[in-house]
Amino acid sequence: MLNSFFTTCRQFGFQLELLFDTLGHLPSVWKRRAMIADQLFVGGVQVVHVVLLVGLFAGMILALQTGLYLAQLGQQDQIGTLVALSMAREMGPFITGIILAATAGSALAAELGTMSVSDELAALEVLSVDRVDFLVLPRLVALAIACPLLTVLCDLIGVVGGGLVASAQLSVELELYFKSAIQALQDPGSLIPLPKDVYAGLLKSFVFGILIAVISCSAGMHARGGALGVGQATRQAVRDSIIAIIVSNYFLTWLLYQN
Repeated sequence: MLNSFFTTCRQFGFQLELLFDTLGHLPSVWKRRAMIADQLFVGGVQVVHVVLLVGLFAGMILALQTGLYLAQLGQQDQIGTLVALSMAREMGPFITGIILAATAGSALAAELGTMSVSDELAALEVLSVDRVDFLVLPRLVALAIACPLLTVLCDLIGVVGGGLVASAQLSVELELYFKSAIQALQDPGSLIPLPKDVYAGLLKSFVFGILIAVISCSAGMHARGGALGVGQATRQAVRDSIIAIIVSNYFLTWLLYQN
C-alpha cells in the first residue's frame, strides 16, 4: 500500500514537471505547426463522428427524461432551456473529454509506450533531441485546441437532438424550443463579456484536453516491459484521464459558479 502511494506521488510529480516543461516550450509552437496539424487530424477530425453520435443521443435522452417530468407540470416550454444549459455547462465538455480520453489519449499512450519499450525515446535523447519539444508539445497543443472545438459540435448537435425529441414526442414547437435554448445561453459573465455558460464549458474542455495529453504522454513515456507494458500504460492513461476529468470538472464548476 505504501509503495503504491509513493508510486502515485512520483507519477503525479512527473506529470506536473512534464506540464510545466511543455509550457516552457510554447515558443516553439510555430516550428512544430506541421506536427500539430497531424495530431489535430488524428485526435480531432477522426473522432468527429463519434462526438456527433454520442452528443446527439445525449441531447435526445436529456430532452426525453426532463420533458416527461416537465410535461406533468405543464412546463414543456422549458425543455430547450434545460437541454441547452446542461449541454453547454456539463454534458458537452464531459462527453467530449471522455471520448478523447478513450480514443486520442489511449493512442498517445500506446504510441509513446511503443517508442519507450523499443528504446526510440532513449535514441532521441542520445541524438540530443528534446523529447518534450518534439513529442509532447504538438500533442498537448493539438488536444487543447481539438477538445473545445469538438465540445462546440457536441453542444450544437445535443441541442438539435433535444429539439427533435421535444417536437416529435413532447408536442413542443421547434421555434419555441430553439428560442428558449438561445435565450438560456445569453447570460453574460462577469469576467468575460460572452455568455457565461458557453465560455465556462469551453474553458472546461480546454483544461480537459491538456490533462488528457499530459497524463497520456506521461504514461506512455514510462512504459516498460514490451507489449505488456504498453498495454498497462494505455489502460493507466485512460483510467487516470477519466479520473482527472471528473475531479477537475467539480473544481472548475465550483470556481466558475460559486457566485
